[in-house]
Amino acid sequence: MTTAEECGAALEPVEVVDAELVEDDDAPGAGAVAVRDPVAAVLQALDTDAKQHLEDIRPKKTKDGYKRDWEIWGEFHDWLAEQKGTRLPLSTITVGTFVGFVVYLDQVVEAPPNTIERRITGVTSEARKRGFTVPKEATEAARRALKPLRLDKERQKRGRGKAASLSPADLRAMAEAPRERTPEPTARRRRVYRVPELARLRDQALNAIKVAVAGRNEEMSELDDPDIVVVDEGLMVSVPSVKGRPARKDPVTYGENRSTCPVRCWQAYRLAKLAAGADPDGPAFLPVDQWGHQGSQRLSPDGVGRALARSARYAGLTGRRITGHSARRTLVTLGIKNRKRVDKLRRQGGWSANSPVFWEYVDEGEAFEDAPTEGIGL
Repeated sequence: MTTAEECGAALEPVEVVDAELVEDDDAPGAGAVAVRDPVAAVLQALDTDAKQHLEDIRPKKTKDGYKRDWEIWGEFHDWLAEQKGTRLPLSTITVGTFVGFVVYLDQVVEAPPNTIERRITGVTSEARKRGFTVPKEATEAARRALKPLRLDKERQKRGRGKAASLSPADLRAMAEAPRERTPEPTARRRRVYRVPELARLRDQALNAIKVAVAGRNEEMSELDDPDIVVVDEGLMVSVPSVKGRPARKDPVTYGENRSTCPVRCWQAYRLAKLAAGADPDGPAFLPVDQWGHQGSQRLSPDGVGRALARSARYAGLTGRRITGHSARRTLVTLGIKNRKRVDKLRRQGGWSANSPVFWEYVDEGEAFEDAPTEGIGL
């Protein structure tokens, strides 16, 4: 019998290599080896966590505003579909759609320029959040289309207007307004309302410190008791970081009048609120109801703004738009009129060096300094 060796068909010895079976769905393809990159996996996980964290810390007011901006973007597409006969997907963001959005808001909705600018920002943010691409040239084109609208006086009137500045006499009138509030002509309840003493002291301190540090509503709301420290010269106020803005330390000196002195107003309010059971390490400013009961949660940003506007209304300051933002304008205009250094005023309120709003306030304060008509013989 012939053997395999004789026929030249003997089997060659083969080296056996251990291998891992791979599912068909995971197979990388012919000739490729599936290798998991741990660095890429960690980076991807960190990116995902970072996006979620940034979304979690975004203020609710901002989220709600951006959500409404996206709804307006959808309404624009409804209108555009009627005009063109074809509906574009919301993800289509180009120079044409963004400029068209500006024209729609201006001519159809008749929105003020500031609102249009905010809508552009909101739509851009929401689109990127949804994974859509927003080309830089589209946003730049939209803002170029918006620029001449901002200079148009008639379009500016569509908005509520800029917050008015306050004079020292205005601030004293607000602080010293009578505690008895007569009902509005249209109010159903006709009884005279008497402001609780604790609320009166809080508003005096809140408004005085707000002007002294050019505080934003959110910053004043986030202040805690330990952030306001009494020193020999007055107060050292540690203004917290809000919405990514840098924190700052603002020196506040004694005022010339008791009713508007930030230091004495704060001391009086703090004694009263602690006597009413406030936490000495808790929020600086607390809500007070109409019966004088003090809350434990911090006064909201909207509550801060309403406190100043309400004080102005009760003092009879009508005919001007006085809001929470009036405090920031007031510090700069009064400071410039009294020869305060521009750089110190800017740092006190936390403005950036190139802030156009800040320099607008500076110009307002300098309006009558070496006025063109002064001393020319008129």
